[in-house]
Amino acid sequence: IIISRKLDVLKGTADEISSKTGNKVHAIQCDVRDPVSVKNAVAETIQVAGHPDVVINNAAGNFISPSERLSANAWKTITDIVLNGTAFVTLEIGKELIKVKKGAAFLAITTIYAESGSGFVLPSASAKAGVEAMSKSLAAEWGRYGMRFNVIQPGPIKTKGAFSRLDPTGTFEKKMIERIPCGRLGTVEEIANLAAYFCSDYASWVNGAVIRMDGGEYVSMAGEFNDLKRVTKEQWDTMEAMIRKNKRL
Repeated sequence: IIISRKLDVLKGTADEISSKTGNKVHAIQCDVRDPVSVKNAVAETIQVAGHPDVVINNAAGNFISPSERLSANAWKTITDIVLNGTAFVTLEIGKELIKVKKGAAFLAITTIYAESGSGFVLPSASAKAGVEAMSKSLAAEWGRYGMRFNVIQPGPIKTKGAFSRLDPTGTFEKKMIERIPCGRLGTVEEIANLAAYFCSDYASWVNGAVIRMDGGEYVSMAGEFNDLKRVTKEQWDTMEAMIRKNKRL
């Protein structure tokens, strides 16, 4: 089952997945911002495929803007999709699972700046942080019902949808790569591999986890002395000689 607002896009994606896997894929139109739409989509999901074993919350919206330029509508647009939408879907499915005493694996896709915060994407950072808090809270509360809640924090993953809004000129892609120790952007397939693990029985004792997957970007940006990687061998030799000289004094 795949769910989103645009049915024509959904059907194309469903056909693509089905042709590559040989599995039947059912597309359901739903606006996650609308609790009634979510309730109807969950009911259709249960009718078509039964109660879900896996739920992946990947609905997102984002744009770059100085925070002083944000309108109330701009804030609401992002938080309604990212935080409220994730909550509506998770709570509606969770309630149905509790009724039939069935467990499931829930996975939320957030971002590394949900943890650190970030300027110029204030609504997204705030909403994604809320999703992480919700996931950890439900991991503690609903684990007794056999439900697991985990989170993947991806770093920069180059996709058409994201980069058309966040890097429309292509200016920042090179700078992103420069600050990632692994020297490249991540791929959709890499996120999918980790997601498959989280949702499988191999991760049956993983609950309430938040895994950062960013090629080392977060720790590289966080360390106060990490920029010393730009120092050349000759500069190190000079600094070492100066340090030794000062120690003798």
